[in-house]
Amino acid sequence: MRLTRFTLVGGACALLANAAIILLVRAGLGTIAATLTSFVPVVLIGYALHAAFTFRRAPTRVSLGRYALAMGANFPLTIGALYLLCDLLKVPVTIAAPATTLLIFVWNYLSGSWAFAAAPGRTANAARE
Repeated sequence: MRLTRFTLVGGACALLANAAIILLVRAGLGTIAATLTSFVPVVLIGYALHAAFTFRRAPTRVSLGRYALAMGANFPLTIGALYLLCDLLKVPVTIAAPATTLLIFVWNYLSGSWAFAAAPGRTANAARE
C-alpha cells in the first residue's frame, strides 16, 4: 500500500516539476535555471504529500532536510547513470533512459523511506505498513 501511495505522490511531483520547468523555460529561463527554480516548491509539496499521505508521519526539520538532500541527488544521479550506461557501456538511450528512470524511482523510494524513518510522530497505521 505504501508503494502505491509513493507512486501516486511521485507521479504528481514529476508532473508538477515538468510543468514548472516547461513554463519557466517558455518564460525565458534556461533549462538549468528552470530546474533549480522549480526544485524548492516541488520538494516542499512532495515532502508535505509524502509526510501526510505516503509515510503518515508528522513533518520535522530533520525529515525535511533528509528528503531535500535525497531529492537533490536525483539530478546528478540521473546524469551519472546516463553517462555510465550510454557513454561508457554503449547501451542505447532507448534502454538507458527508462532504466535510469527505474533506478531513480528505486532511489527515491529508498531515500524517501530513510528521510522519514527517524521522524517522530509515527502513527500506528504507518508502523504496520
